Amino acid sequence: MSIRMLRTLIAVEENGTFSAAGEAVFVTHAAVSQQMKALEAGWGVTLFDRTRRTPELTPVGRAIVTRAREIVAAYDNLLPSVLGDDGLRGNLSLGSVPTGLTSLIPFAITSIKARFPDLHIGVTPGQTKELLIDLERGVLDAAVITKPHVVPHNMRWAPISQEPMELLTSLNVTSKDPFEILATHPYIRFTRKALLSDFIDNWLQEKNITVKDTMELENLEIISSMVHADLGVSIVPRRSVEPPNPLPLKHIPLGDDAPVRELGLMSLANTVKLRVLQEVEAELLNAVAVGRFDPFPQGAG
Repeated sequence: MSIRMLRTLIAVEENGTFSAAGEAVFVTHAAVSQQMKALEAGWGVTLFDRTRRTPELTPVGRAIVTRAREIVAAYDNLLPSVLGDDGLRGNLSLGSVPTGLTSLIPFAITSIKARFPDLHIGVTPGQTKELLIDLERGVLDAAVITKPHVVPHNMRWAPISQEPMELLTSLNVTSKDPFEILATHPYIRFTRKALLSDFIDNWLQEKNITVKDTMELENLEIISSMVHADLGVSIVPRRSVEPPNPLPLKHIPLGDDAPVRELGLMSLANTVKLRVLQEVEAELLNAVAVGRFDPFPQGAG
């Protein structure tokens, strides 16, 4: 067994076929097949179900891939940890829910890159449930997500901000009563794939409010554009970091018992990149404290 073979095994799981894995790690299909057979022979286990047209990982194979990711990550972090920079260089894979991508994440990454120019941060968008799966698989080092109902025991949760839900309307809406507005205007729904959609739906049910769905969207910027065009109203999280040049919209509070989305940084509890993730966490908290992302402040340049 070698680190190279483990990387190839991980590539097979990520890409689905031996051919695609070969392209990802720059070897031939035949070389991938030979490496996988060598691993099976060395360990005395069956990694792939070859009765299918495309070989699929067996349950044992999937379990080994999970451990292989940890081993490869530890190997990649070996030299930096010995030299004392604790991973503050190299690559970091960060996921984020879409609502964080226009202000919170850019703010934090801009600050981190200024302090640690040798650190490359790759960003993957996704909904909370999807990003949790990628964390479990080791595809991501960390993710900015909505706090799930239960934090998995093998995960580390670092709270970043509390974002109460509010009603978003165009400037043409004259009423200030959220209940009246929801009852009389088309409703633009946050995608049901988003965890925060559950919080919103529960609140609507508790208040016995029936809305007239007109759209279901998963991007806050798109929702804001539709609301701005007076195509409906929507319940959205009040952003802890305002983006540059926000659209002119009305933000109407839902009351003291409005649902609140807790945003935080999730990572594996046994991550080998704890040091750099602590820096990411600090910059995210700083972004929330400032409250606004301005990439081109007055006087700059």
